[in-house]
Amino acid sequence: MDQVLGDERVARGFRVKFPEDVLQDNLAGQLWFGAECLAAGSSIMNREEESAAMRPLAKALTRSLETVRSLLREQCLRPRGLALQDHDDMLHESLRIFDRLFAEFELCYVSAMVNVKTPHEFEAQQLICVLFSESLRRALKQNLLTQEQVDSYDPALMFAVPRLAIVSGLLIYSSGPLSIDKMPEMSDMFRPFRTLLHKIRSLLWTLDRRELLALERFLCSNEDVSNLAAFEIPGEKMIRISKKILES
Repeated sequence: MDQVLGDERVARGFRVKFPEDVLQDNLAGQLWFGAECLAAGSSIMNREEESAAMRPLAKALTRSLETVRSLLREQCLRPRGLALQDHDDMLHESLRIFDRLFAEFELCYVSAMVNVKTPHEFEAQQLICVLFSESLRRALKQNLLTQEQVDSYDPALMFAVPRLAIVSGLLIYSSGPLSIDKMPEMSDMFRPFRTLLHKIRSLLWTLDRRELLALERFLCSNEDVSNLAAFEIPGEKMIRISKKILES
């Protein structure tokens, strides 16, 4: 199909919204099995309403494949060297229709079986990725982390980057997914911690540049709060901030 349609194939950009465990090598086979069952009158267990809605599409998809098979059969039986331009055009159009129907069925079927991210949820996830990426870039620039740690997939980054992202998201990228003053813009991932994030931001606002750098250096160290003195972090407020960030 790729050779015949090329760039005319329907884009499958919607797959980015699917859970990773759905995107398997045998997904196409599962989809086709589901289409045949629905077209024959069966229903997905506990999904009767969705099944009824998809059944016309499943029937159209199976009919489309039969048309493609019939045209391919005729082409195989055609005498070698006999050019039938009209027949080739019909096959091309039939494949294009089948590809479009299959893409529509894939989205409908997977959406009925699993929770598919809405555009808002997907955008929020992307914004969190951007926040983490920018926080890591800033940490490298300030020598809080090293490129060697990134290249070697240092496990410490799994703790350091989210902690730094909290600081960056509250102080620097305040209009991003940690926008605690604007609930519609705040990511669902952080909403349960909104009260705690308010307290952290209030404490962060009291720090000067030197204290903030010392705090971020500590957050990258995976050290216990009891070792704050080793990072030249003074004052009770720094201890309170560190504890709250480690709790979040």
